[in-house]
Amino acid sequence: MDYRVFSLGSNDGLATKIAETLGMPLGQVKCRAFSDGEQHVQFLENLRGKNIFLIQSTNPPAENWIRLLLAIDAARGASAREITAVIPYFGYSRQDRKARPREPISARMFAEALESVGANRILTMDLHNDAIGGFFREANVDYLYARPVFLNYFRDYFKEALKKDDLVVVSPDAGGTVRAQSYARRLMKSADLAIIHKEREIPNKVARMKLAGDVKGKIALIVDDMADTCGTLARAVELLVENGATEVYAAATHGILSGDAIQTLESSAIKRVFITDTVSTDRELGSKVEVVSVGKTFGEAIDRIESGESLSALFETE
Repeated sequence: MDYRVFSLGSNDGLATKIAETLGMPLGQVKCRAFSDGEQHVQFLENLRGKNIFLIQSTNPPAENWIRLLLAIDAARGASAREITAVIPYFGYSRQDRKARPREPISARMFAEALESVGANRILTMDLHNDAIGGFFREANVDYLYARPVFLNYFRDYFKEALKKDDLVVVSPDAGGTVRAQSYARRLMKSADLAIIHKEREIPNKVARMKLAGDVKGKIALIVDDMADTCGTLARAVELLVENGATEVYAAATHGILSGDAIQTLESSAIKRVFITDTVSTDRELGSKVEVVSVGKTFGEAIDRIESGESLSALFETE
């Protein structure tokens, strides 16, 4: 089947790695903003009858979402056979329910928008809540996970600690326990786990934290789906150190790192924060952030979609 992969500009570094994995050049597309800020997208090659993969992380600014929606409409108008929106980081995924009266369910609204302009498939990684896939009625949603990539990396990085059974995996909240367990089970013989219980009063601010589990004399690895302002992470690090952890590390699929996140990490006791490149890493990341690429995972997934193979095989080799 004839297919083409295009980068829409929000994460060209990852798109380049995906294209390298597939052994093909990125397709030609022109994305620009008019002087009033309106976005314009034009494909510079024939799309008729082809399967199209549009790579675009939809973190802010909002123009990233707009450009993706415009590109899907343009591809449909150019008679593309099947359009896949490759969204490594699905923006607005934290707004997946109505927490208060008169609020939108933003994740659902964007799912409906993607379908209404003509997306046939969504390929994304580590959604904040897997149930978001249920917001799509017509498009197929394929999930990828950063876990296999991180696990390979950690088996080498924490080799000595794993040998001595000195590592403990920490869930930053009760909701992330299943994720933390999946790491602990695959990394360690004893699968030691600790959980931080936190009570929120307003978004992005945590009132109180308590630790359930033993981290004394251990290297603690916090695993989460995203690192945003990192204020909560810095407080979690303090809590773990107070409870006797010798070193604290964190891993998060989506390194959003907004606001003063980098300064917060630099001034905290954390040793390293591992992120992937689902959000562009072409920016100042400080001395403590380490990037593990998921370009190969996305490339292999696109190859499997095109050849009609199962994607689950990408995770069964763990």
